[in-house]
Amino acid sequence: MPEDFSKPGKETANLCPRFFIAPFTILISSLGALGTYFTCGTLYHLSCHNITPVDPFKQRRSHLTEYHSVSLCAHSEFLGRQSTPAPEPQREDQKRTSSDEDGRPRTRTNSGTALGFQNAVDKPLMPSKEVLQRKLSRLSEEPYYCRLHVRLPGSKMDESGGIELLKRQRRFPSVKTDGKDDLFVPEEDNSLYFTYSGAPNVLEVKELCYQVNLNSQIPWYEKLAEFKMPWKWNEGAQTSAMMNLNLKVTSGQMLAVIGNSGCGRTTLLDIITCKDEGGKIKSGHVLINGKLTTKHLVKKNVAHVRQDDQLLPHLTVRETLSFIAKLRLPRSYSEQQRQKRVEDVIAELRLRQCANTKVGNAYTRGVSGGERRRVSIAVQLLWNPGILILDEPTSGLDSFTAHNLVITLSRLARGNRMVLLSIHQPRSDIFQLFDLVLLLSSGATIYSGTAKDMVQYFSSIGHPCPRYSNPADFYVDLTSINYRSKEEEMETLERTKSLAEIFWDKVKNFDDFLWKVNDGNRELPTSETSINMPATPLEKAIKIDANEVDELPKGLHQFAVLLNRHVSNDFRDLTTLLIHGIEAVLMALLIGFLYYGQGKNGLSIQDTIALLFMKGSLTPFAVVLDVVAKCHSERAMLFHELEDGLYSVTPYFFAKVIGELPEHIAFVVFYSVPIYWLANLNPGVDSFFLNFLLMWLVVYCSRCMALWMSALLPTLQISSFMSNAIYTAAYLTGGFIIRLDTLWEVPFWISFVSFLRWGFAGLMQVQFTDMTYQIEVRNFTINIPGELIIQSMDSDKYPLYASFLVLIGIVAGFLILYYISLRFVKQKSSQDW
Repeated sequence: MPEDFSKPGKETANLCPRFFIAPFTILISSLGALGTYFTCGTLYHLSCHNITPVDPFKQRRSHLTEYHSVSLCAHSEFLGRQSTPAPEPQREDQKRTSSDEDGRPRTRTNSGTALGFQNAVDKPLMPSKEVLQRKLSRLSEEPYYCRLHVRLPGSKMDESGGIELLKRQRRFPSVKTDGKDDLFVPEEDNSLYFTYSGAPNVLEVKELCYQVNLNSQIPWYEKLAEFKMPWKWNEGAQTSAMMNLNLKVTSGQMLAVIGNSGCGRTTLLDIITCKDEGGKIKSGHVLINGKLTTKHLVKKNVAHVRQDDQLLPHLTVRETLSFIAKLRLPRSYSEQQRQKRVEDVIAELRLRQCANTKVGNAYTRGVSGGERRRVSIAVQLLWNPGILILDEPTSGLDSFTAHNLVITLSRLARGNRMVLLSIHQPRSDIFQLFDLVLLLSSGATIYSGTAKDMVQYFSSIGHPCPRYSNPADFYVDLTSINYRSKEEEMETLERTKSLAEIFWDKVKNFDDFLWKVNDGNRELPTSETSINMPATPLEKAIKIDANEVDELPKGLHQFAVLLNRHVSNDFRDLTTLLIHGIEAVLMALLIGFLYYGQGKNGLSIQDTIALLFMKGSLTPFAVVLDVVAKCHSERAMLFHELEDGLYSVTPYFFAKVIGELPEHIAFVVFYSVPIYWLANLNPGVDSFFLNFLLMWLVVYCSRCMALWMSALLPTLQISSFMSNAIYTAAYLTGGFIIRLDTLWEVPFWISFVSFLRWGFAGLMQVQFTDMTYQIEVRNFTINIPGELIIQSMDSDKYPLYASFLVLIGIVAGFLILYYISLRFVKQKSSQDW
């Protein structure tokens, strides 16, 4: 029923006459008809080519590029213009679905057409390769582009031949259609390539046999705890960790070393990076570019990312990389060049969203586990190594984060870089990303070859992978040793030994020792079976000169950078600073108010002496525990950075010592000053400053002693025990618990290096010199000079300046011992021993 616009209450727009709307209606209808014409024409064109159209809006909601492939059946024997009749296209219910060898579904038709090229009798023609490429180039301008697989004469390509329709990335338009039959290409995998522009690297492991002594793997302190004599520490049989291992990897490849626990994955990486300890290479050798591996060669060519992330938790991601860039990049680099390198690495590893977030750790909130792992990779990637080795990079990560991390590693490998990683049992989509796989069991090679051929290899020797099973899981379980019983252990050992012998028989005649599919079963190389689409002009590649021969920063530059990093990290740790400040103030108030009750009468001689000794001996004990705990938390990072040659011991030593001075001074101020005024000690200005300086030296002696113990001993528990033992010896020989002249010979000599003794003697002289104490005995008042009090405590044998000089000498002695320990004792964490 037509509306009556004459009724009141209608909108003004509805009062327009219909003839004003009619032209717009006709225009819209014409455009709709034109769009329908082109849409139907496009659909008809696609149906003629047996191409299944895909909804682009649905595709944009996916983060992964899906492959939509249909087949084109070529009926001609050669690429010419010979006409071939084509049967009628089938209905959707007549199509059958199969799978490629890589497991990706493919819709297959029983027949095909010739992309709309028809002759005079309306029969499809097979166009030439040039004509077909020109036709496809027009399609590449659309949101989809095609990949053509051409069946060459005499090839054994299946009947489905054909065309593969792919979605072009709009957000990241640098997708390179190289024709590889990948499982999928992630969206984030196509924007930026951080390339290595040096010469390609080749890593070869030839006939490697490696043996370890299990007793040598036990730390020395555990052997002492078992009361074993040092000459019996390394007694025991040698165990084979690697047996006739052969391997060859080149730049541009990513090799995954998989296997069960104890198969030798980490051992192999340690041998390659010259970080193996407690073992011996019995035969064989490891070559990098034809040269035997040495520590110097490894430092120059190989970046090693450890399993545990060792980073300063209170620095942001950008600050962490900036400090490493200042230490690792050549001196010829300007500050702008360093920052550009940092930003390039942040962009490559997808860290922009967290670049200004703290790195964090188990106790400090920061970036996620996957982002922290990428920061560890970025630290090594800054100097653009040609070989990247990672030990269990996905350990502790969820499956999605682990998958994204391996995608990043795959992209790095494509930038002319060799990537080696150990991984336990990767999930199926991670397994598809690997170029090469090395499967180990008890140090023996069970399989070495491409990941996509692994299932075919095991199927050929009678161990097919069940359908819908992950090949990595299935074959790692197949080669695992079952130690549940002796019989099962022997059975699994025999099986793995047999599998290793079978594999060796198949690859012993190949130079690269990789299993290859027989020529009859091998697909043609990608370059021969596909037409590579040209790369888009928006693609961006980071080129870095690999022939940088300038010297790395040394000396004062390293010291300045390390000092800045140390201070920045410490002063960001507001929680620890606040706890230490509250600790100092609370202890000062407790002691100060305890002696504050004397009022105007002042403290007695006995109370003053007790206060001076308590003040000089109470807080150093708390400082010892704090310093030991902090040093052992940084020890693993220090060990890895020194091993990587990031800096030397000398600049780190001075940066560590000087960087902690501000915190130390603040701690002594918060502790010493309130006690001095609350207890109403000697009011002289000079006495106040001398008292503060003595307290500063005594507390600093305990700090330096804790630094020495932390660098000398391997674990937190042993360092704390020995620090407490040394502190207790200094406490007992300090001259207050027992008189020094009554000590027997051994503790008497120990008292000469007791910093508490010299601190107590100095405090006594500062407090009682030129002071007179009055003692009332009944109606008599006796004046006692301060020098007599000092003499009664046996603190007058040496002048005041001697106490200062001895304390300074003790500080210097502890610092020298600390430097020697850093220099000659490996700063391993307790987990690395």
